[in-house]
Amino acid sequence: MSEFSLKAIEKIGTEIVGRRNEIEVIVAALAANRHVMLEGPPGTGKSSLLRALAEASNAPLVFVEGNAELTPARLIGSFDPARVLTEGYSAEVFLEGPLTEALQTGGLLYIEEINRIPEETLNVIITAMSERELHIPRLGKISAAKDFRILAAMNPFDAIGTARISAAVYDRVCRVTMGYQSEEDEIAICEKEVGGHSTLCQKAVRVVRDTRNHPDIRIGSSVRGAIDTVLIAEQLADLRNLAVDNDQLGIDAALAALSGRIRVREGVSQTPEDIIRALWQKHSTKETDSGKL
Repeated sequence: MSEFSLKAIEKIGTEIVGRRNEIEVIVAALAANRHVMLEGPPGTGKSSLLRALAEASNAPLVFVEGNAELTPARLIGSFDPARVLTEGYSAEVFLEGPLTEALQTGGLLYIEEINRIPEETLNVIITAMSERELHIPRLGKISAAKDFRILAAMNPFDAIGTARISAAVYDRVCRVTMGYQSEEDEIAICEKEVGGHSTLCQKAVRVVRDTRNHPDIRIGSSVRGAIDTVLIAEQLADLRNLAVDNDQLGIDAALAALSGRIRVREGVSQTPEDIIRALWQKHSTKETDSGKL
């Protein structure tokens, strides 16, 4: 691996908690001039890692949000209709889309939630990856600059509004899976984001991790839920003139932060609020028994 790649890894490591293995694999794949797909549930740091990567590599980063409205024309670009009437079709009146911009600048095209993109738009992306060029009617051929690569991120298929990615896409990318991190890493992420509150971060993270394994919950919370719980608790403590580790205060913060993030299984009698209260009280009892409170 080049000295530049090693420097990039070290720089990314100052921004991202953990993920050393994933960082090394992604940097190695990009150094090999490969396209990369990150796949994992929401809140596992896919976007943060890719943004840190682009910054560390000093490469132009062109961002695309994947959704059903991302048509081929929006991705590639189009001619300005008003100027075409007066100037005709020429390169000067062509409005570049993100793909065209990344191709010509040798940038990293970052596509967020690629599995929400329509099939016809995905076909354009496949062509750019395979041929490293695009043929645009009335404009001509646009060839990729040397360092053009695509970085894509996607959530699991069962997320609402997502579709399965075809084998043609997977055949042209290196896939890196990103699951939830260890408890220690998630506590460190929480503490980094909120600026302290170690004890409260520990409890919030443990509650969040329990939502992922609860028998009545289909989809649990990411570490973002723990971060929001602590941030809300800080503000409630000021408003109510209570200690930030007050139990009822913590429950209120957790209800606001987590009740919309979890998905309860069909047919379950418990509400999200019931489950969150029970989980918070469970960890409050554990702390009391261990003498922490």
